[in-house]
Amino acid sequence: MNIPYTNLPRLVIIGGGFAGVALARKMVKEDVQLVLLDRHNYHTFQPLLYQVSTSSLEPDSIAYPLRKIVKRGKNTYFRMTEVTSIDSGNKEVHTSIGSITYDYLVIATGARTNFFGNQAIEQNSMRMKNLPQALNLRSLMLENLEQAVITTDPKKRKELLRFVLAGAGPTGVELAGGIAELQLNVLPRDYPDMDFSEMEIHLIEGADRVLPPMSQNASEKASKFLQKMGVHIHTNTQVTNYENNLVSTNTELSLQSATFIWSAGVTGAPVEGLKADALIPRANRYKVNEFNQIEGYEDVFAIGDIALMQTEAYPKGHPMVAQPAIQQGSHLVKNLKRKLQGKPMIPFSYFDKGSMATIGRNKAVVDIGKFRFGGFFAWFIWMFIHLWFLVGFRNRFVTFFNWTYNYINYDKAARLIVRPFKNKEENAIERV
Repeated sequence: MNIPYTNLPRLVIIGGGFAGVALARKMVKEDVQLVLLDRHNYHTFQPLLYQVSTSSLEPDSIAYPLRKIVKRGKNTYFRMTEVTSIDSGNKEVHTSIGSITYDYLVIATGARTNFFGNQAIEQNSMRMKNLPQALNLRSLMLENLEQAVITTDPKKRKELLRFVLAGAGPTGVELAGGIAELQLNVLPRDYPDMDFSEMEIHLIEGADRVLPPMSQNASEKASKFLQKMGVHIHTNTQVTNYENNLVSTNTELSLQSATFIWSAGVTGAPVEGLKADALIPRANRYKVNEFNQIEGYEDVFAIGDIALMQTEAYPKGHPMVAQPAIQQGSHLVKNLKRKLQGKPMIPFSYFDKGSMATIGRNKAVVDIGKFRFGGFFAWFIWMFIHLWFLVGFRNRFVTFFNWTYNYINYDKAARLIVRPFKNKEENAIERV
């Protein structure tokens, strides 16, 4: 890897997501040699991926170069590579470009899409866990619209204009709202010769309400907003198959659609090599103690979505969202510094700052403690929080400018097919 030898302790971080970046940003000035590994050379602000898919933002608005994070330190390095395995006996990480030893290892590989073993859905559906997939989805939707405007077959046009989403968590709800915004305010002006009353958006959820992790109040408001925008909601329904553009469910509902998006779950993205009992198989997450140490290891830590810390308040682990990852990354900085100084580490305690989801223009829902917000005020809070947590001033400025432009002009400026979507097999490849 061409990493120089040093007498300083070497800290290797696998993953440049929220957890890895939160840790790296605060460790770059410490007396360690920090090596950050990721298969991409950028950090992705995943909560806004759906806006890339629905043409509200360009990908560089929500991506930040990882080298700009590590360059702030004198003994910090970044290598773009895919980690293949860990040899804990020799304290080595094996990658596609070589191996590197470590004194302390932090696994922050996050999560990948969970298809619950359904291979047909995995191979044929669209997903949205990274920037290439978000661009694939945007291209597919725009290409289907271009095909719909020229087809003379009403049945085929209906198939091209029907969008089906499985999973009504925050990602599914926000994406459905984003597509509905396109249908109502943007596409009729782009395609004046097409009747967009034929366009359908279907949101399918296995639970009895949308936004199951949020409050009943948030679910009811989100459903009301979505239905007012023309989204068809199907609760207590599970998608069982998607082949030949046919969405099948466990009910009588079946839909012919050229665009099927899977947002029904995530699972951890572990690395091979650690003891089998360190991994909780069903969740694919490493079991960690209150210091984020992986069970059975003194100098190997896991933070973020890949870590499952069981507490009285969270017996199934913390939510697989940004805030626990950021807080664990920041807290591990303190514990690593204490460990280097020979001091005892401090247990991690998660502070729940609330949950939120946006549905569209002036429409969002927010749960903060006992407080419940919906509508314009919640939408304003959602925008402020997401701008605040974007990495880099440029990204905040560009995103704010785009949002302001979209709001004033009822327009989305990124409706470009920059990279044509070839086939679903390309999209099916999802690595950490």
